[in-house]
Amino acid sequence: MKPTRADVEQMVVALFTVNAGLDRARRQSPGAGRLSVLQALLGREGAHPSDLAEALQVSPSLVTRHVQALEGEGLVEVAQDPADHRSCRVSLTARGHGELRRLQEVGVARFEAFVAGWDAADVVAFTRLLERLEIDKHAAAEQERRRSRRPRWADGEPSRRSGGSGDRGAPVEERAL
Repeated sequence: MKPTRADVEQMVVALFTVNAGLDRARRQSPGAGRLSVLQALLGREGAHPSDLAEALQVSPSLVTRHVQALEGEGLVEVAQDPADHRSCRVSLTARGHGELRRLQEVGVARFEAFVAGWDAADVVAFTRLLERLEIDKHAAAEQERRRSRRPRWADGEPSRRSGGSGDRGAPVEERAL
């Protein structure tokens, strides 16, 4: 049975409430920015700061400040890019890997506290549903992108050329598709 519009609205409110709470906690946490940069570096060893900014969807200057602080703590290493001496590459140090693991453990422990009263089956089911929502969200976005690239006539809408309703007698405009 398909969900009703009211069911979907309740889900959206719940998701937005949880997301707002997580965003608020992230903004209030002094280590959130550095954790984000450390996580972005995982699997992107030797990344340019601009690539990190793009991955994190933040300004390059913010990434530069975080990288400088992390370098000062010995958590990342910044080296000149051999292919472009005007640029640099950022990598996690062994200490940075350790700090990332520590921060991830803190995060997991917090979520363990959030679901302490749940059954294991509920956690597993919730995880599967979140993963499914992410997959379906991407599929719907891709479908919308494909649809937006199609000419209007492909969706059954009258074209200006065909003299559809409302434009009888109007000059025909040539348009590039």
